[in-house]
Amino acid sequence: MLKLYDYWRSSAAYRVRIALNLKGVTYESIPVNIAPGRDEQLQSEYRTINPQMRVPSIEVDDRVIGQSMAIIEWIDESFPGPALLPSDPWKRLQARSFADTIACDIHPLNNLSVLAALRNDFGADDTAITHWYHDWIRRGFSALEVIARDLPSSRFLFGEAPTIAETCLVPQVANAKRFDMDLSAFPRLLEVDAACCQLDAFVRAAPDAQQRG
Repeated sequence: MLKLYDYWRSSAAYRVRIALNLKGVTYESIPVNIAPGRDEQLQSEYRTINPQMRVPSIEVDDRVIGQSMAIIEWIDESFPGPALLPSDPWKRLQARSFADTIACDIHPLNNLSVLAALRNDFGADDTAITHWYHDWIRRGFSALEVIARDLPSSRFLFGEAPTIAETCLVPQVANAKRFDMDLSAFPRLLEVDAACCQLDAFVRAAPDAQQRG
């Protein structure tokens, strides 16, 4: 069985859980508590599993690898079920671009290690950190809202089924809401998020449905 080294609140792990659920893949979740003060990802036991000391990682046939976006594409290529990338090459490029705007531009600047560095190394207080967090989401979502609005009308971004784009969007919207960000300027993104959150694959992947080791 596939093993997912997981943290309930990690948006990178969240997007992998969504992908696994959409494809109907059975997996074992192994919690790794990356919360400040617990830092299980930094301990030697996990470091031998993933030298990058981040979640998620997957283990298949005694082989382990990290990086959520690479994992999602591997899931799509390796398991039957609904495709996570559109069949049309241009739409596939658009979906990857949309997803990477979140995974590469927004999320890395707002993950725990960056926020901890802002606080510990540069003296940022809660107000400054919240401003930082909101600012990077706002920059990315402002562009994505325009892109989403200009796509052909459909229930989801690239048709009538979610893709890799939604696997990234939904966790990032959840993070923004957790930090009390006003998202009213992004109605199309919220519309897609709401449609996704009606699907069982997204409900079962949500942070509140996970183990909290």
